[in-house]
Amino acid sequence: MHAITVSNLAKTYPSGKCALDGVSFNIKAGEVFGFLGPNGAGKTTTVKLLNGMLTPSQGASAVFGVDPAAQPDKVHEISGVITEHAQMYDHLTGAQNLEFYASAFGLTAKDGARRAADLLEWLDLAEAKDRKLSSYSTGMRQRLSIARAMIHNPKALFLDEPTAGLDPESVHSVNGMIQNLAREHGTTVFLCTHQLRYAQEICTNYGLIDNGVMLATGTLAELTAMVQSGIKLTIKADKYPSELNLTDNGEFCETVIRTEADIAPIIKKIVENGGNIYHVSAAEPSLEDIYFALIERRKETHHD
Repeated sequence: MHAITVSNLAKTYPSGKCALDGVSFNIKAGEVFGFLGPNGAGKTTTVKLLNGMLTPSQGASAVFGVDPAAQPDKVHEISGVITEHAQMYDHLTGAQNLEFYASAFGLTAKDGARRAADLLEWLDLAEAKDRKLSSYSTGMRQRLSIARAMIHNPKALFLDEPTAGLDPESVHSVNGMIQNLAREHGTTVFLCTHQLRYAQEICTNYGLIDNGVMLATGTLAELTAMVQSGIKLTIKADKYPSELNLTDNGEFCETVIRTEADIAPIIKKIVENGGNIYHVSAAEPSLEDIYFALIERRKETHHD
């Protein structure tokens, strides 16, 4: 069974704004799914639909078989949600915040305290557990937000820009926690972000969205195959044999090869032709490259 299924999901607000336009995708359990697109693309609307905070205009979705539109309470039991501005209580300590949310999810005082202590330790907040939240740094607050979302051991975790405003060290820490949740605990992570380079570091699967329309879904290899059938080879030399049919890009020459095994014969031909080589690099397209290529393709299709 898929952890999350979305079928032809759409949402048009009373104002007439179409935030989501017939989106479909599936996510396997234990996946770190990167839901990627610029601000206003429809990411937050999708999270709200999947958690029963909004009702769809059309289509359907399910989280571990539960329909969030029909059974929002049941979805809340199995899901944790972290938004960019998670609400907690400044006048309570870190431990008290977690124990409060544990009781809200039906844990006993004893179980809630034990679970809170475990999470505070795991998220490197044990030393600050008795400090009021108002004294926490942005990074500490964000880590506590993750603890709050994990307090009831959810099967699915929805993260909306989880590293917004964090320093590099905190970003690294949060990334490690996200990967650990999926790898060690089997948690399905639904990660919304507009930072494509960041997502490429930690996600196992991707969904690219723009203006409420799904551009593509798949692994990095699958997305790469949609826009480029190979690896881009960049070479800088002082002489090139014409038979190679390289594209001159000013200072460098470029070509697309099938595999890295194709590099050596090209280099050999340049050297045998009397060329001196100063630079060689091979690169598959990044998520950013893929995203903008798909945007461009969609524009061309609409234009035609």
